[in-house]
Amino acid sequence: MLDADHRLRDPDSFRAASRRGQRAGSRMIVTHLLLPDEQQVLGVSGNPAQVGFVVSKAVGVAVVRNRVKRRLRHALRERITLLPSGAVLVVRAQPGAATASYPELVAELDRCLQRVGVASERRLEAR
Repeated sequence: MLDADHRLRDPDSFRAASRRGQRAGSRMIVTHLLLPDEQQVLGVSGNPAQVGFVVSKAVGVAVVRNRVKRRLRHALRERITLLPSGAVLVVRAQPGAATASYPELVAELDRCLQRVGVASERRLEAR
């Protein structure tokens, strides 16, 4: 479970990230990353990174949608520290996420995060 301060609940932030954020997509998920203004990137603002999820009915019935959302939330809990302070990340599940295993979903998430400019854990360990 994500901490309460990392959960994205504001509809305007969802909309802004989806429309103006950097986008990376795959067969299973699409990520939209909206970076904060320059002052927040430099750490002046202490706002934490926030993450929101969109899992539509096209993914499946309620049980399947909730399972996909839980898996994504768990995977992002381990990666939230990779996001810049004040960033907004929206993860939208595609219908392919319903049949994916957890490792496949995590691999797709890592690939999408890397494409929008978030350093992966492997890249951090190499430094």
